[in-house]
Amino acid sequence: MAAVAEGLEPEAAATEDAAQDAVDTVDAVDAEPGDPPLLVGSRLSLDLYPGGCQRLLHLCARQSPQLLEVQFMQLSSHEDPRLLETTLAQVPCSLRHLRSLVLRGGQQRDVLGACLRGSLTTLPAGLSGLTHLAHLDLSFNSLETLPGCIPQMHGLSTLLLSHNHLSELPEALGALPALTFLYVTHNCLRTLPKALGALSTLQCLDLSQNLLDTLPPEIGGLSSLTELNLASNRLQSLPASLAGLRSLRLLVLHSNLLTSVPTSLAHLPLLTRLDLRDNQLRDVPPELLDAPFVRLRGNPLGEAPPALPSPPGTPTIPEMPRLFLNSDLDSFLVTPQGCSVTLACGVRLQFPAGATATPVSIRYRLRLPEPRLVPLGPHDSLLSHVLELQPHGVAFQQEVGLWLLFVPPRARRCREVVVRTLNDDSWSDLETHLEEETPKRLWAHCQVPHFSWFLVVSRPVSNACLVPPEGTLLYSSGHPGVKVTFPPGATDEPRQVYMQVVRVASGELRALLEEPGAAASPLLCLSQSGPPSFLQPVTVQLPLPPGVTGLSLDRSCLHLLYRTPPEATWDDITTQVALELTHLYARFRVTHFSWYWLWYTAKTRVEGLARKAWERLRLHRVSLIALQRRRDPEQVLLQCLPLSKVDATLRRLLERYRGPEPSDTVEMFEGEKFFAAFEKGIDVDADRPDCVQGRVCFVFYSHLKNVKEVYVTTTLDRQAQAVRGQVSFYRGAVPEDVPEEAEAARHRKGTDSPWMATLPIKLPRLRGSKAPGQGQGTSLSLAPLNLGDAETGFLTQSNLLNVAGRLGPDWPAVALHLGMPYRELQRIRHEFRDDLDGQIRHMLFSWAERQAGQPGAVGRLVQALEQSDRLDVAEEVRAVLELGRQKYEDSIQRTGLAPPDPSASPSPESAQA
Repeated sequence: MAAVAEGLEPEAAATEDAAQDAVDTVDAVDAEPGDPPLLVGSRLSLDLYPGGCQRLLHLCARQSPQLLEVQFMQLSSHEDPRLLETTLAQVPCSLRHLRSLVLRGGQQRDVLGACLRGSLTTLPAGLSGLTHLAHLDLSFNSLETLPGCIPQMHGLSTLLLSHNHLSELPEALGALPALTFLYVTHNCLRTLPKALGALSTLQCLDLSQNLLDTLPPEIGGLSSLTELNLASNRLQSLPASLAGLRSLRLLVLHSNLLTSVPTSLAHLPLLTRLDLRDNQLRDVPPELLDAPFVRLRGNPLGEAPPALPSPPGTPTIPEMPRLFLNSDLDSFLVTPQGCSVTLACGVRLQFPAGATATPVSIRYRLRLPEPRLVPLGPHDSLLSHVLELQPHGVAFQQEVGLWLLFVPPRARRCREVVVRTLNDDSWSDLETHLEEETPKRLWAHCQVPHFSWFLVVSRPVSNACLVPPEGTLLYSSGHPGVKVTFPPGATDEPRQVYMQVVRVASGELRALLEEPGAAASPLLCLSQSGPPSFLQPVTVQLPLPPGVTGLSLDRSCLHLLYRTPPEATWDDITTQVALELTHLYARFRVTHFSWYWLWYTAKTRVEGLARKAWERLRLHRVSLIALQRRRDPEQVLLQCLPLSKVDATLRRLLERYRGPEPSDTVEMFEGEKFFAAFEKGIDVDADRPDCVQGRVCFVFYSHLKNVKEVYVTTTLDRQAQAVRGQVSFYRGAVPEDVPEEAEAARHRKGTDSPWMATLPIKLPRLRGSKAPGQGQGTSLSLAPLNLGDAETGFLTQSNLLNVAGRLGPDWPAVALHLGMPYRELQRIRHEFRDDLDGQIRHMLFSWAERQAGQPGAVGRLVQALEQSDRLDVAEEVRAVLELGRQKYEDSIQRTGLAPPDPSASPSPESAQA
């Protein structure tokens, strides 16, 4: 109230009161038990908890001498705007040595999961006094103009302005002599300043997802530029001055309106990638057309030019926007204009104009498959992960196109691929069309009226028809000899009938029955909507088993089998129906539908054998492998592989892994759960979402990658000898009472035992060095290092595996910034073309193995992450390094290896000694 009396505005008074409250109460805030420290060394992290502004105001008011040592500060911009402005005004006085300032939004989400922008709209002019500032991150905020203090920060080398509302950049931006990285993606830029060409030190410029339609010729003056990203703009032409970018390695121009490109681009000496996808190019210079680093998909190359302009007064149809989402975005906005969207996971969506009457925020998530999310029939196979599109159930005014990428199965005879979706608590198959991307990768395309869950399934060919009261005929498109005839009066109202036919290999049946002359017809499944029975019997025709004809068969050996739902047992109904035999077919009449199977065998009791044969049709023969990385035996790869893929997979893996031979053949059902248990002194190193009581859980899908990499540890003494443990694989989910190893071993041999295989795991003996002057029983050993060193901080393979899990589709940019040649990226993509995780891990670990023992490797990794706009991962790496340094310092002090401090007085204990 005193502030108001002195003439301040009420809002300013409230801000002053909030700041004073912060000073009075922050002592209790800082003392919260279990919170990580906000100030560690030279790093001040105020974005971990709400109230960061109040905490900083308290530290400034307290004039803590530690603030003078702060070089890196993170502060969330999800604060009151006036309080944020007041807080930032204190920064130049209290943090004079600040080198990195992160004021990001995006940490909070709305009800649909979309990232919310921060409240930051400007910066105090006093921030220009931060003479040491080199890194400024203002991403995910509400900036409409560039704050005036930024062009005066002459030491700035990295400026991140993505996800704001900037419509232009000032000419004064060219006055930043040290600017190296400039990211202004996902803004509203329509023009660029001419002074941009004066940034002679600029190396990376990302202006994607804006509204640019032209580029200034001065952009050719960026002599140090190595990466230029102009994707998803409105560019119709390119200036000839781009030929002056002699340092350029990466030029991304996809999703524009380009009709031509300069021939001079082909002569840039260092260019390794030119992305021209999804433009309007009808003619490309031959030098670019044949270049291996050029991407041209989605252009109307060779097509006729567009029609002549329409007469005056004819309404024009606006161009449909095209969006390419990065891995850090899981939502986007669809307007009535419509748009074409490519998600980071490879899914494509096309919203026609008028699909929505008002703007709708769409959110997507790609889930790992599990039985409760994946509805599969007895003979279905899953070909993709589960895609969830939200909001659920909202009907579109026009159907939306959906494309899902998958790897086609090898066995495609009499099978088809469909997209399956959840609709009103029931799953149904959509009409699906296949489009080829490459010979080994296909698109499953369908039209959807609303959003829900989607997955790609391979199933036996399905035929359907609507049966009217007048009767009809239904036959199988895969087996023309399989027919069902519906007589007039079979139903009093139309009902839908479905037919599936499963091919049966006679060799497996002969092996099961141990009878050379045994044979079986295709397996027929009939289902219907409406009442369970028909009013009149319908006639079913099945082909006789192979090698059997109606003129030569022994009728006593012919068995018609019927599967009884829901018990899933098979009954011999041969004596209950009248079988009519022709030379090639058998016909019989039924009034309700299920599964039917025709056998020819001398066996008299075949019901139990039919159940076993039906299960064998659905079983996949697999092997289980457990391999350890050669450079780090604590990293274990577990995988379940179909027998046909074992040899090829091992040839690829054994360059980097070693281990025992694969397990003996195991048979598993599609979607069957199993788990891996480490035994004999070996345990999983860390908690994982797929780990229950130390057991790693799997779900087997024959056409997906059933692979996981884990880190293991042991409580045994590896200094004395190597640890010889094992990993065992068991069927089913992890039981509540996990049996002890000895008890589990006793049950392994039983017929109903869940045990499948056991493979050895060996952790080699640790050879630690003895500390000088210590006895035989005391030695100092450090964990094996991958990158860096213990004194300055290091990253183990476990840390690298965590980094790999966060990169997603951004990994090629990181690889290029690490200096990997583009040809190697192409090789990795080809070798792991069906496995994104495998691409990332192979890239990162192969690079790390080449860097072993070289100084500066960790710094190069952090720099590459920053250059790829993955500052979140870079910050995590820095935190790991800081933690490692602290542990190293603590360890050498505990062991007495720290050098004595000459300024320190002797302790009482040392004086007595």
